[in-house]
Amino acid sequence: MSSLADVLLCPLCKSGDIDLFQKAHHREYYTCGICLLVFLDPAQRLSFEDEISRYEAHENGPENRGYVDFLNRVAEPLTKVLRLGAMGLDYGSGPGPTLSEMLEKKGFPTANYDPHFAPNRSVLRRSYDFITCTETLEHFFYPDEELGRMNHLLRPGGWLAVMTEVWVESRCLSEWSYARDPTHVCFYHRQTMDCIAEQFGWHLQSPQANVFLFEKQSV
Repeated sequence: MSSLADVLLCPLCKSGDIDLFQKAHHREYYTCGICLLVFLDPAQRLSFEDEISRYEAHENGPENRGYVDFLNRVAEPLTKVLRLGAMGLDYGSGPGPTLSEMLEKKGFPTANYDPHFAPNRSVLRRSYDFITCTETLEHFFYPDEELGRMNHLLRPGGWLAVMTEVWVESRCLSEWSYARDPTHVCFYHRQTMDCIAEQFGWHLQSPQANVFLFEKQSV
């Protein structure tokens, strides 16, 4: 009799090389032998409504100094590679858009998109010099589709700035606070980021831990 791992495909690279990874927090996680993505059993994902309830419980916003300092870990290295006036999109801006305000103040106009809290799909019909995706990648049910959309939205020579806490081989999910959040359905390894860069033809740099800047090649 086939196990679930035998019929699952990696939601990032579509490989069928899938194995049960760990059981933690009353949930089952699988891993891809190709890109090292760890992902939640699809049957255990929260509903759209339950996701919103979890997100609304977060106390993140521009008035939270600690949160602003946290976002500066990606804002500072990103703005160093942008030309002044570059147009951006914060993809997954959350219930209290903050990074877009920070970038606006630095001279980088930034629109917001979030399927739960800022579902204005008109912003997905434009193109951008940069896209930020902070503490969002781990929420994607289908990261291949979301990253593909961002690649389409990025102009040649544009930048995608990602921040997400990566997993390491010594990490036990049952002891990792990042895995306790049931809205976190995908966990990325450093090697996963290399696979993403290869998949989309992007150049990758990591200016500090858990921060990744992908540059789309110019035509």
